[in-house]
Amino acid sequence: MLMCLDFKMFYFVTFYSSHSFLDDVINNGQQQQEQQEFLSSLETVFLTIFLSIIIILTMFGNLLVMVALCKDRHLRRKKTSYFIVSLAFADLLVALLVMPFAAIELATGQWHFGEIFCLVRTSLDVLLTTASILHLCCIALDRYYAICCQPLVYRYKMTPFRVALMLIGCWVIPTFISFLPIMQKWNTIGIEDIIEEKQSLSGGSNTSCVFLVNQPYALICSAVAFYVPLALMVLAYQRIYVTAMIHVRQIETLHRAGSFPPTHSDQVITIQSSNSSDPLNHYRLRTATGPLPSEQSQRRHRRMRIETRAAKTLAIIMGCFSLCWAPFFITNVVDPFIHYSVPWQVWTAWLWLGYINSGLNPFLYAYLNQAFRRAFLVILCCGDDRYTQQGTCSTGFHRPSSVQSVNGTSMALRLSFLPNRSYSDNGQTILAIEQESQDSLGPL
Repeated sequence: MLMCLDFKMFYFVTFYSSHSFLDDVINNGQQQQEQQEFLSSLETVFLTIFLSIIIILTMFGNLLVMVALCKDRHLRRKKTSYFIVSLAFADLLVALLVMPFAAIELATGQWHFGEIFCLVRTSLDVLLTTASILHLCCIALDRYYAICCQPLVYRYKMTPFRVALMLIGCWVIPTFISFLPIMQKWNTIGIEDIIEEKQSLSGGSNTSCVFLVNQPYALICSAVAFYVPLALMVLAYQRIYVTAMIHVRQIETLHRAGSFPPTHSDQVITIQSSNSSDPLNHYRLRTATGPLPSEQSQRRHRRMRIETRAAKTLAIIMGCFSLCWAPFFITNVVDPFIHYSVPWQVWTAWLWLGYINSGLNPFLYAYLNQAFRRAFLVILCCGDDRYTQQGTCSTGFHRPSSVQSVNGTSMALRLSFLPNRSYSDNGQTILAIEQESQDSLGPL
């Protein structure tokens, strides 16, 4: 009898303990699940806020650039401004037509807009991001001709017709690697089974927008959209950097040479046209051999600071561009050759890093430009007279009225870059071309 009672007691205690243990396990599991859901929802909220800030800043910055050109007639007279505004338009479309849908898919984990719109969104993504990168390449080429070539060469190369052709090319060329192959599904030839497997793992074709490319498309698209423009930009900015450093050294040499005792005599520089031996076609330029006035000395120092800052600006531009787009395009080329084993999280991170470049472009290519920056102040301050009167949103210095006042003694240096050229008798042609090449420098 006692043994039976002991057995029942043991059974009751064991059953109660097991039941309590199961309840604790279930409760702990529910608490962990609730915590995971809370953390997941919290991550979704922070991710949504972060992506929304990126989209809003991208839209605001690029809209500001476009409004600045519409309101400032001085900006409309510069060739580089049109490249910057067309770049801003491409980046604005990225923020309006591409980034919101990518943000919704990333925040919800599903694609809600169907297969057809998936192809359209992907085509717009490739088109607009490629157009943005090609605009950056055109800006680099424009600055190369403006800084590294002779002013007359820049005026000959960058005619309004050629600028228009370059802008049209920035929008037409990307269509051959975006809408045409993607809507025809040329990028999926040979990898249909892999795409179906990826879609099945994602929950079916209606809940995911999988974009995979075969090896030929990956190589061609990456070369046109990134590697060729990157090579041109590196070559152009390398030459610009070398030229800027040469200018700085030559200006410093001229500045040291101006420290000898003052005299009131003038030095005559004679430039002869290459197609005429008539003495009347000689152009005479008088420059003072004595110390320059303080205004010219300040202008010379300002020029030195500008050209030194140019090298830092180039490093920032190339660094941001490479940092934002190189990871994506390296992965885009490597992934088809490693059987598409790159995780989707890596793809998403690299893609949004490239999108961020569209938000940085207004600051790199417009805000660093003094004329654009002053126009921004006028717009944001509702046309405050303090900013309107400061050069009326011009490049920050008055146009010189005489030859010797252009960039101090660096005008003689600039003339040394113009051998065997024809010049007008009063030198106004030289001044106009010199000013035009300087106005095209953009943020430099």
